[in-house]
Amino acid sequence: MGISMGKTGSSSVSDINMTPMIDVLLVLIVIFMIAQPMMQKTMDIQLPKEDKSQREPQTNTNIVMQIEAGGVYKINTLQVSKRELQQKLTEIYRNRPQKVIFVKAGPDIVYQDVIAAMDAARGAGVKVIGAVLPSQEGQIGM
Repeated sequence: MGISMGKTGSSSVSDINMTPMIDVLLVLIVIFMIAQPMMQKTMDIQLPKEDKSQREPQTNTNIVMQIEAGGVYKINTLQVSKRELQQKLTEIYRNRPQKVIFVKAGPDIVYQDVIAAMDAARGAGVKVIGAVLPSQEGQIGM
């Protein structure tokens, strides 16, 4: 490891060479910095904007899928089981020119149920999925 440079001739240097360890650590830091952005998964969403100037009554042709606790799904007011969900959505969206659905779920609903319902809607041909946000009173409403 080291060289003896003295008159005695029998001493050794027992210092650890830090340069290789620092080089390895710097390489690992660079690898993690490059890999971190590739590990992130994103979902593009468009949040609705509240427009208080337009309060005209309109005919409502929107489809709202409500997800309730216990795996209960409602399409507008029709209650559908999880097995029948994609089939019923396919029937609804078969002849509709606008393939838009709004998903309404409370804060106590399991995330997996919401994603499964969104996947069923995508499988039925829905192009745009909107989220119904909680109203000011803390209730879910549209």
